[in-house]
Amino acid sequence: MHLFASPATFIEHKAKMMCDGGILVGIKVFLSAILCLTGVAMLQGETILVESESLKSRGSWVLDSQFVDQMGSPFLLAHGLGKPCDDAETVFNAAEAGKYKVFVRTRNWAAKWTEKAPGTFKLIINGKPLPAVFGNESGQWAWQKGGEVELKKGENTLALRDLTGFDGRCDAVIFSSDPLFVPPEKKGELDAFRKLHRSISHSGKTEKADFIVVGGGVAGVCAAISASRLGLQTILIHDRPVPGGNNSSEVRVHLGGKIKLPPYDKLGDVLAEIGPAKGGNARHGANYEDERKINALAAEKNLKVFYNTRVIDADCRDGKIVSVTGRNMENGVETNFEAPLFLDSTGDGNLGVLAGADYRYGRESKEESGETYSPEKSDRMTMGASVQYYSVKSPAPVSFPDIDWGLPFNDESCEKLRRGDWTWETGMFTDQIDDFETIRDYGLYVVFSNWSYLKNRYAKKADFANDKLEWVAYVAGKRESRRLLGDVILTSTDIHNGKVYPDGTCHTTWSIDLHYPDPENTKHFPGREFKSIAVQDNIKPYQIPYRCLYSRNVNNMFMAGRNISVTHAALGTVRVMRTTGMMGEVVGMAAKICHDKNVLPRDIYPAHFEELREMMKKGVGNGQPQPPQKYNGG
Repeated sequence: MHLFASPATFIEHKAKMMCDGGILVGIKVFLSAILCLTGVAMLQGETILVESESLKSRGSWVLDSQFVDQMGSPFLLAHGLGKPCDDAETVFNAAEAGKYKVFVRTRNWAAKWTEKAPGTFKLIINGKPLPAVFGNESGQWAWQKGGEVELKKGENTLALRDLTGFDGRCDAVIFSSDPLFVPPEKKGELDAFRKLHRSISHSGKTEKADFIVVGGGVAGVCAAISASRLGLQTILIHDRPVPGGNNSSEVRVHLGGKIKLPPYDKLGDVLAEIGPAKGGNARHGANYEDERKINALAAEKNLKVFYNTRVIDADCRDGKIVSVTGRNMENGVETNFEAPLFLDSTGDGNLGVLAGADYRYGRESKEESGETYSPEKSDRMTMGASVQYYSVKSPAPVSFPDIDWGLPFNDESCEKLRRGDWTWETGMFTDQIDDFETIRDYGLYVVFSNWSYLKNRYAKKADFANDKLEWVAYVAGKRESRRLLGDVILTSTDIHNGKVYPDGTCHTTWSIDLHYPDPENTKHFPGREFKSIAVQDNIKPYQIPYRCLYSRNVNNMFMAGRNISVTHAALGTVRVMRTTGMMGEVVGMAAKICHDKNVLPRDIYPAHFEELREMMKKGVGNGQPQPPQKYNGG
């Protein structure tokens, strides 16, 4: 919660900021200062911003930080699977009693597919609900007017009361006693507005390390452990509360691919230590053993982990990253991180983009790649993202809302399923970066629509009477977006032909597995597909060139994961998580050589690859067997 009042005390605020390192204690800051910068008339009165991620209690709402780069902030999501969530609550202070206009930043998430609003909520101020209902207007993130409310001087209470359980969302609430106040809508102005309102926007700290890993999926976790065990002071920055990415309890995807293949039969040892013993997609959350990964990271004496922290900026000079800025998703505090070496294991190539790295998105043309799988003309099609789910049997019938806003199923087109696996896939023709919230939301939309039909309208609904929808992912499992470019761009033709690169590292063993809309699904929902098929072409184990694992133009940045330097078709094999985990192990070793020899990633292949080869043979793990999961080359 952050207070603004009038221009007279803005200088006092800035002086206080300089004296105490940015901690605002009992100071009212005036909105007019920022509005003057943007050419808006000076305001009178007090303006209070309450950002939803700062609420003291979230009830059963969840924090969604997947779309910060696009909409500017994390937000609270009422992910109740059709049952209204418990109230999210907080306390905020007003400098003066009186009438305040209310604005809520929210959106009608399903407006693209229905005229109805499935996710709505109310504001409860000092125990009394406002008349307005929120989440039922704009299909875009926007400030929705909430009328006026009487606030007390001093402490007031605020609660978000979910009305439906169907993913209503709230970014922030503004209270303003100025009758002329209009909240900022443009992203730049809104970002400045937020930053000025945050009482602590920067920790004042700089964290320094030998090696910084950005992205805590399987590749990033393995890289961080590998480097730290080799003696590097390492930092892992991850924007979720748990590590593991798609193999975490948030997404629930199994591990695929073989590890420990000669001549590097020690590569994969770290992955074997952190990988869950059980397999399968869309299973109980405990199966993915988040604690195993958390404990493995915590045990490393040379490693510091920053969870719920997203890298939002990179300071680059002379083709190198000097430092990055990370923002905590829960309290907005920003911290600087400095190192001579960085790894982008974000999946989306977020660090690379901030640093100006070369990258590709979509499918290369046949002329460009020479691949059988490529289209005649390049395009922006990608593999999609999955919103998985599962149900459980109950001893008695369980109801589910009979929704009137869903996708129109019938007895032929509905999916007679109790669990949604990888085949539930959306967004192949939608931008996996800029429109990812829409992609995720369409995944939710079709799951709820189908389940509602099975429970309420299907001719054989009695068969599903005792089935309860137990879990639906709100963190979508993404397969593809940006691919950062290295000195070698691996192609599927290279893999098929067994082209030998002298700098081969870990093996990829998964088939060339590319996804396309399911023709049966297209028949029922043309242009609105939500299910996929996999076209697979088996391969022989193939070593990934080291030169695919660093940027060709950001000189001190490695890559590991699905964002390495490959074509769209080659991504079909290298993207599975046992393979990406081994990439992380290799990069951790390469970072050690760079540190010890005072060289850059590009220098290893021509001058130090034999040393890397010996490290890959030796490994950094404890040699335990890999978990017993066998899928498509597992």
